[in-house]
Amino acid sequence: MSGPALTWAKLRDLKCAELEGAADGWGRASNRADFARDRIEQQLLNGLRESEQGEAADAAVGRLRQLSRNFQYIYTECGLLRTTLNSLAHEMRAQQRLLAEALEDAAALRFTVHADGSVTYPAAGEGLADGKPVVGGTTSGGGVPGLAAPSGLVAPNPNAAKAQDIADRVVKAVRTAAEIDWRYARILRRLKAEEGLKVPDSTWTDAAGDAAAVRGAARGYLKDGIPLDASPAERGAWWAGLTREQREEYLAVYPDQIGNLDGIPALVRDAANRDNLQLLIGKLEGRGDEVSATRLAALREIDRQLQAVPRPGDPPMYLLGIGDQGNGRAIVAYGNPDTSRNVAAYVPGLNTSLDKDFAESDLKRARDTAMGARKYDSSSASIAWLGYDAPQAWDGVDSLAVMGGERAEKGGRAFGEFISGLVATNERSDPHMTAIGHSYGSRTVGAATQQSEGLSGVDDIVLVGSPGVGVDRAEDLGVGGRHVFVGAAENDMVTKTPSALQGNMTAAAGPVGYVVGGMVDQGDDDAWFGKDPASHAFGARRFSVSEGPSLLSRGGLSFDAHSQYFDPVKDPSSADSIALVVSGNAHKLKMEEPR
Repeated sequence: MSGPALTWAKLRDLKCAELEGAADGWGRASNRADFARDRIEQQLLNGLRESEQGEAADAAVGRLRQLSRNFQYIYTECGLLRTTLNSLAHEMRAQQRLLAEALEDAAALRFTVHADGSVTYPAAGEGLADGKPVVGGTTSGGGVPGLAAPSGLVAPNPNAAKAQDIADRVVKAVRTAAEIDWRYARILRRLKAEEGLKVPDSTWTDAAGDAAAVRGAARGYLKDGIPLDASPAERGAWWAGLTREQREEYLAVYPDQIGNLDGIPALVRDAANRDNLQLLIGKLEGRGDEVSATRLAALREIDRQLQAVPRPGDPPMYLLGIGDQGNGRAIVAYGNPDTSRNVAAYVPGLNTSLDKDFAESDLKRARDTAMGARKYDSSSASIAWLGYDAPQAWDGVDSLAVMGGERAEKGGRAFGEFISGLVATNERSDPHMTAIGHSYGSRTVGAATQQSEGLSGVDDIVLVGSPGVGVDRAEDLGVGGRHVFVGAAENDMVTKTPSALQGNMTAAAGPVGYVVGGMVDQGDDDAWFGKDPASHAFGARRFSVSEGPSLLSRGGLSFDAHSQYFDPVKDPSSADSIALVVSGNAHKLKMEEPR
C-alpha cells in the first residue's frame, strides 16, 4: 500500500482477501511454533528427565529450554503479524464500503467521479431569471488542493449539494485509508526479530512494545469484542462461540485480557498468561525504579517455578492471572480447577503484593494446601489469589488502609467474580468449593459474601489468623455456621486485635499497637472487623492449631504464629485441618473450644 499517493481507484481495487491470505500464512507459522514449543515441553523434556541424569542431561535440558523460549517468541511475533494484517484488511474494507456507497450514489445520479476525486454534475432545476435549467459544474471534496473549486458562490442547481456530499465522502474515505496505511506500515516495520538463535530479555522487551502497538491498532478489530462487562458464564459462552482462528488471534494479541478474564477455561488462561508473563518481564526489564525491580523478581520466580521439573506426585501448576496494575496481580493454581472435584481459593492479607516473598511463601501455601488435600482426595486443586490491593502496613498513608474495609470491599467484588468464574468453568456437576481467607484476606472473603450474589457456589469458608470478617455471626457468611471453620493460634495477636472502642488508640500504632490492644482486650470477643471469628458468639467451628512461637523472645517481637497456619512442618495440625476441609472431609476435623 505504501508508495505513490493513494487514490480512490487504488482503494476501490485493493484486494483485502490477499492481506487476509497473508495473515493466514503467518497464523500457520504461529501455530507450528506453538506446536513445537508444546512438543518440547510435554514430550522431549519429560522424556529426558525420566531417562537421563547428570551434567550432559542438564545441559540438554538447558538447550531445550532455550529452544522452547525461541519457539514461544516466534509464536508471539507471528501471531502479532497475523492480527496486524487482518486488522489492516478489516479497517480498509470499512473504507472501501464507504467509498463504494459514494460511487453508487454518483452512478445513480449520473454524476462523474474523476480520478482526482472531483465530481461533475449535470444541469438541473430552473434559473431564477429565465426558468431554464441551471448549468452543471464540478466540485471537489474536503478542500483538497489541486481539485477544481466549487462553481460559484450561489448554487441553485439541486445537484450541486449532492455532488458536494459525494465528493466529501470520496475524499474522506481516501484520506482515512491513507492514514490507516501509514499507521500499519509503521507497526509492520517494528515486527522484526533480532538476528541470532537466542531470544534474550531485550528481545522480549521489544516484543512487549510490539504487542502494545498491535493492541492499539486492533482495538476495533478485536478488543472491542471482548465482553469485559459480561458475567463469567456469558464470557465462557462467548469464548466457546469463537472460531479457532479468532481464539488464536485473541491469545496472540490480548493475552493480558484473555488470561485474566473470569469465565475463560483454566487451560486457556494458563496459556495466555504464560505468554503475557514473558511480555511483562520484557516490559519491566531494564527499568531502574524499585517497584519494577521488585515485581520483576516476583515474575522471574513465578516463571522459574512454571519451568521447574515437577517431582512425582506434584500437582500441575496453572497461571490463571498475572498483571502489574496496583500492587501487582497473580493467580496461581495447583491442580486444574476446571476438572477437580474440590477447589479452594486462598486470599492473602496485609502486606501482600507482587514481590518475591509472595512468589515463594504465598504460592507455597497454596501448593501445600493442594498437596494436603490430595492425600484425602486426588481430585483437589488449590489457588493463591492475589487479585486485589491488600493494605501495605509500612507504606505511608496506605498503612491506614488496614484500619478500614475499603480494600476488602473492592477486593471482595473481584474475588466474588473470580469464584463465579470457577463455578462456570468447572466440568463437575456439583464441585466442592472452599474460600480461604488469611489475615486481612479473611476480611476480603467476608466482604465477598456480602455482595448481591454472595460467594455463590462456595460450600465452605476457612478463616485463619483473622482480625474479623466484617460480620458478627458465622451464619451471615451465606454458607451456614457449620460450614465456617476458624483457625486461631494462641500466640497470634492479630486474632486478638483490639475492639472498636480501643481501635483509635492502638491500631494506628501498627503491629505493636495490636499487641498492646490484644493484651488489654482480654475476654472481649469484638475484633477490629466485627466479632472475633474464634469466639463462641461468632458461631463458627474452631479447629485445632498449634499455639505458635511466643510473641516475645530474645530476638524481640515475633509474629511467626500469624504465618504458620498452612505449613505442614511448622503447624501440621492446622495444615491438615485446612486440607480436610478443602477435600470435603470436614467431619474428620479435630475441633477446639471457641474462645
